[in-house]
Amino acid sequence: MTQAQGSTGRLLAGRYRLNGVLGRGGMGTVWRAEDEMLGRTVAVKELRMNASVEEEEKHRLIVRTLREAKATARIRHTSAVTVFDVVDEDDRPWIVMELVESRSLADVVREDGPLAPVRAAEIALDVLGVLSAAHALGILHRDVKPSNVLIGEDGRVVLTDFGIASVEGDASITSTGMLVGAPSYISPERARGQKPGPPADLWSLGGTLYAMVEGRPPYDRGSALATLTAVMTEELTTPANAGPLLAVIEGLLEKDPAKRLDASQTRSMLKRVVAEATAKAESTTEHAMPVGSVAVGEGKAEAEAEAEVKEAGAAAEAKPAPKRTVGGLLGTVRVGRRARDEEPAAEPADEKGAAKSADPVPAAEPIRPVTSEWTMGATQAAGADPRKGRRRLAIATVVVVLLLIAGIVAVVQAMGSGDGGAKGEGTHSAGATAPVTATTGTTPSRPAAGDPAP
Repeated sequence: MTQAQGSTGRLLAGRYRLNGVLGRGGMGTVWRAEDEMLGRTVAVKELRMNASVEEEEKHRLIVRTLREAKATARIRHTSAVTVFDVVDEDDRPWIVMELVESRSLADVVREDGPLAPVRAAEIALDVLGVLSAAHALGILHRDVKPSNVLIGEDGRVVLTDFGIASVEGDASITSTGMLVGAPSYISPERARGQKPGPPADLWSLGGTLYAMVEGRPPYDRGSALATLTAVMTEELTTPANAGPLLAVIEGLLEKDPAKRLDASQTRSMLKRVVAEATAKAESTTEHAMPVGSVAVGEGKAEAEAEAEVKEAGAAAEAKPAPKRTVGGLLGTVRVGRRARDEEPAAEPADEKGAAKSADPVPAAEPIRPVTSEWTMGATQAAGADPRKGRRRLAIATVVVVLLLIAGIVAVVQAMGSGDGGAKGEGTHSAGATAPVTATTGTTPSRPAAGDPAP
């Protein structure tokens, strides 16, 4: 025998032990229960009805609750609660569902204050996702509001009470006069008694967005009748904290369902808000890096570069860069980049006058082609091997010395010939000897003035 309705410790269907109340609504109570068969904690939704409800109306509500509970179990979305079981006891349905450790969005806003637009957009995207999945299956939620949106401890967003907590007929007002759903989040078409569709859930999503950023519903006037009248007739008060969500909220709270934003448009606009906020946050993070650490890093890099330059300069002073020279009449031609940039110090010459040469340094730039205007010395200095230059210089020196010796010998011989002529028969100019012609019976004579000298 089952215990009285709503009592703690009741064993439901011989399996689910009711341990405590998680929440209460106008049409039901949610219990924390233990599935003793599987050993897991679950949530059990109890459908509750007033005693004044007629039997025909009661039966109709039970049938619709069971039908919509089965449809909800078909929804596959991370933001939808998983339905495990439906138990028929006490002539009414009990819905066994996944337990989500969380706070409702209404509690979050009331305890922590209004949300930032980007966080509100993220929550709205999750709610819109599960609504779209439900609409694709022909399921309308009919009661989207902050108290039916759960924010899990791990940040998961879950939409609950698909057609169970708020069960309605073809109109939003039942035959008993009970208002189904929160008046502040009921769409104008539902308030007028028209048949609702997916745009009605989107209106409720817009009202939930408004409450997230403003901390209050968009059309709350204190009483149900005044609120419904405001929903149908009054203009929307512009939310002060909506920021980039203003266009989304105004588009969802359009009174004409035909002009209201649809799911695709809403999703695109919400994603744009989240993307822009993310990009701005990343840019701000990059520019907000500590300036001191950046300056220290740059100063360290500059100090290291300066130290390397100083070390290179000291090494250059300790060992001067070699140069290629060609002595003598050809002069000196510098080769390479260093020769153009600065004038190297002159190197000491050896006893023969040739410049001392160190190991050659490769030129920083390619050697230009030699033109006809260049001298042989420049050509040798620009591209020749230094060792060949030294050999050629030695050969040239030997040739010059030989020429000088030959000249000296010729001068000495000429001086000797001049001295012999003075002691002989005639006198001749220095460096020239006159031939002597011997004839029989005649004396030697000087050559005629017009004759050429021998």
